[in-house]
Amino acid sequence: MVRISQKMGLKKTILYNNNNNEGNNNANGKIRNSPGTISGKIRGSPAASGYEMIVDSGPGSVPPPEKPKGDTKQQHVEQNMLPKKKSVVVAYLLWLVGGIFGLHHLYLRRDRQAFLWWCSLGGYLGVGWLSEIFLIPEYVRDANEDPQFMKLFIAKMQAYPRPPYSSKRFMGQIMFGYLFGQLFSAAIPQSITGGIDLSWLHWFIPLFVSLGVWTVGNIGRECGIWWPCFAGAFVGYLARFYIYDETYSLLVTSLVSALVFDSVAKQWRRTPERRRTKGERTLYLGAAVCIYIAVWSSVVLFNGSIPDDDGGEVPIYEALQNFLASAWWTDLKQALYDTYTYGQHHGWYETWREVFESMDVDGERTAYKVLGVSATASQADITAAYRKLSKENHPDKVKDESLREAAHKRFIEIQQAYNVLSKIKSNRRRKNNKYNVDDAIKL
Repeated sequence: MVRISQKMGLKKTILYNNNNNEGNNNANGKIRNSPGTISGKIRGSPAASGYEMIVDSGPGSVPPPEKPKGDTKQQHVEQNMLPKKKSVVVAYLLWLVGGIFGLHHLYLRRDRQAFLWWCSLGGYLGVGWLSEIFLIPEYVRDANEDPQFMKLFIAKMQAYPRPPYSSKRFMGQIMFGYLFGQLFSAAIPQSITGGIDLSWLHWFIPLFVSLGVWTVGNIGRECGIWWPCFAGAFVGYLARFYIYDETYSLLVTSLVSALVFDSVAKQWRRTPERRRTKGERTLYLGAAVCIYIAVWSSVVLFNGSIPDDDGGEVPIYEALQNFLASAWWTDLKQALYDTYTYGQHHGWYETWREVFESMDVDGERTAYKVLGVSATASQADITAAYRKLSKENHPDKVKDESLREAAHKRFIEIQQAYNVLSKIKSNRRRKNNKYNVDDAIKL
């Protein structure tokens, strides 16, 4: 419940936010009468847009909002409960740390704007992110339904039946409509794929343009329906038959869609949005992110290419097909299958131990191969092999300058192998001595 009190002589004005409650008789938007009250409606808002104004001439006699009939006391409290307070400090910290990904908008429950910031890295590479440095306090007051903010919002709704023109929002609609349309256009396969010509998918470009325009138009306290955006985008898309440059035809499509939304569909968000649970927010945002990633994946898979040895370019989907048919992938797939079969028969712990040992993370197996000794060799055998190989591969014995560098690398490799094995043998002797001391019988 939001209560704003303003003294005007002996009169008081109280504003209540009923927060989109179904069945709440106070959300009918009328100015409720009591003895000596002045009745009427909030100008420019049929049904008073979910915010109720009560004018009472008796000092100290302002009646509380009526309890919905048939509801329990707990339901009444939950319906009129304010959102959890947001902090300006936390919002600024999130803006600084992850603002280009929309973290501060997620914190303030501005999910649409958070998604757009994530898509474009802070509103076209940080331009929108930087412009918000002075807007965050207002965003926080909006999220907290601050009484002063709500009072100004009600006054603006009274002054303007429809939201006034905003160049910033209008440009954002054009830019994100263009971005989504261009992205989907780039995702359409340019060549026949699997024997199917998918070029007809270009008729869905107006759909993505309208989604970008509509998403920007529904941020904050303004909203509008989607289908006028789509109708405007479809009409504007017909310009592609007269403007052959796709850059300009997409720009015209986004411009027409934004103009239609601004002149036909745009309106105030007169009733507060239902506060979704964390699960619902995650579901909606996750679906939007998956669609966006899927479109980008199509761009890379069907229209991306990689250079070959001859200086040409191979489409990525062909390169992927060739990779799946290569001997390397076949051997890897067989090795994974053998590992799975071994794990089923011998247990996954034993399988993991075998895999870990085969990785040779400590270099012991490689060191045995370099020195040419077996895994059961003693320290004396290791030392003898090291001295022999060091003398044979010493760089000073190589007269040919072209072979001296290779001999030097081999000499360093022998030294490293000896150091690895000596360290491992020393650690094992130390552990064995410790165990022997611990297990000794003390009299």
